[in-house]
Amino acid sequence: MAGIAALAVAYVLSQFFRSFLAVLTPVLSDELGATKGDLSVASGAWFAAFALMQFIVGVALDRFGPRRTSVFLLAIAGGGGAALFAAATAPWMVSVAMALIGVGCSPVLMATLYIFAKTYSPRRFALLSSWFIAFGLAGNVVGASPLAYAAEWWGWRNVMAGLAVVTVVTAVAIYALIRDPERIADQSAGRDGFSGYIELIRMRVLWPLMPLMLIGYATLAVIRGLWTGPYLADVYGADTVDIGHATLWMALAMIVGTFLYGPMDTIFKTRKWVNFVGGICLASSITFLAMAPEMPLSRAVVVLVAIGFFGTNFAVLMAHARGFFPAHLVGRGVTLMNFFGIGGVGLLQFASGILVTRAEASYSDSGTYQLLFGFYALLLAAALLVYLFSTDTKPDAT
Repeated sequence: MAGIAALAVAYVLSQFFRSFLAVLTPVLSDELGATKGDLSVASGAWFAAFALMQFIVGVALDRFGPRRTSVFLLAIAGGGGAALFAAATAPWMVSVAMALIGVGCSPVLMATLYIFAKTYSPRRFALLSSWFIAFGLAGNVVGASPLAYAAEWWGWRNVMAGLAVVTVVTAVAIYALIRDPERIADQSAGRDGFSGYIELIRMRVLWPLMPLMLIGYATLAVIRGLWTGPYLADVYGADTVDIGHATLWMALAMIVGTFLYGPMDTIFKTRKWVNFVGGICLASSITFLAMAPEMPLSRAVVVLVAIGFFGTNFAVLMAHARGFFPAHLVGRGVTLMNFFGIGGVGLLQFASGILVTRAEASYSDSGTYQLLFGFYALLLAAALLVYLFSTDTKPDAT
């Protein structure tokens, strides 16, 4: 349990790093001249690097175990990237720093899910994963109002330098406390390397899950991590503290939603329909925002909170896929699905940055965000339509 606790702290950092740019939008624009497009690239770089690393992480988990896989990347890439961010003098340096941080954070959640899959009953996978993720979502809380106040009191560079130190210390704690699941060293798992991914991709039962994994989490992550700040600033004139308060409520909703999603597959004896109904609620919330982007500020915050609440079914969707993985491909299975989840965020970051940059030339601020949120709602609806053709996995049967 001590090792899981250390990984939980690392996951708090991972959640923080993927979402904090929304709060620093005004100061990075003022001090570094970073545009919305620059910040979209920087945020997308985190997710792209994180996603691409999943293939390496998956092989490493099956071959070397979670301890060595997570410690090296978190300390070197994660700590080094945070230090580079603190010293950044131009937008491109922020993008490079974010990519390094993405590499450093890439093994944290997957190492934990690997331990859960190898150590606990499969029927508890969704519950344990959801509650672990819920704890990690505290990083979104820290990356909201607390970050806004800390940046004003101590300066954003000092805050980032301190986080670099915390990241390295956390990696040291993982090295000291984590214990790999038994028999990893005696297993042949991982020796076939990347060919294991080919075996997984050929499993047609996974295909209907992939679009929702690609789009579902991405819509929430991009709205929370990138566009909530610019949307509230452009349409309502919100400052850093106002944005911090709004994202704080959104982050709290994400924590509550993740906790509540955790036991739902066991309660309702289905994973497919828990994910589908949650996806419909998420798509409806985003559609409402697209239809009325200039609604009163308080109402807009409520809708953002709803998006945060309904979009947190990642662990249940991962559990749905987990039910199909062969035992020798668990590490690569969870990382393949996570590649789609995080890769979708990176793609949507880049695509939405291009969309907004082009829309600003022809539309008002509210019209630009109406187009952006409508784009997200349509993508999510298409993914849910494909997901309808998936085969369910029952908690009691896996």
